[in-house]
Amino acid sequence: MPLCVVSAVFTRMGERRARRRCINDMKIVCTNRKARRDYEILETMEAGMVLRGTEVKSLRKGGAHLKDAYASVERGELFLYNAHIAPYEMGNRYNHEPLRTRKLLMHAREIRRLLGKIKEKGLTLVPLKLYFNDEGKVKVELGLGKGRRAYDKRRAIADRDAEREMQRALKDGNRK
Repeated sequence: MPLCVVSAVFTRMGERRARRRCINDMKIVCTNRKARRDYEILETMEAGMVLRGTEVKSLRKGGAHLKDAYASVERGELFLYNAHIAPYEMGNRYNHEPLRTRKLLMHAREIRRLLGKIKEKGLTLVPLKLYFNDEGKVKVELGLGKGRRAYDKRRAIADRDAEREMQRALKDGNRK
């Protein structure tokens, strides 16, 4: 259960109202499970997104996926490509384009550090999760990953299965 804080807020009319704010109360919109399988994630970071109003409304309904999405640094700025945000049902002619390029917000020194790692080591920026933080802002969790080959994927699956079997054997041994 999230930790909630109740504080007093005064409106423009001078009325006193209670405001409840929960910490670690984030709503996950979508995750990129394929990224964890196809990439070995070395580091994760959080970035904000520049969105239009209909995109935010569509995300609140859960209309997004990150299947083929990736992030890239261009001219010192970070952009997210191929992230699909479904058009808002109630939107009019000003509705957004579902696969448009979206700007990500990070500090310049963090972007420079990422650019160095991407160029030097041949790593890739992959979006892992899209969520609303406790302030209601849309954030994307990016992973700095190294691509896995087919035999690496098989080895990772075998290791995970072996670990699961060991845990099951220990659990069954403790019951007897």
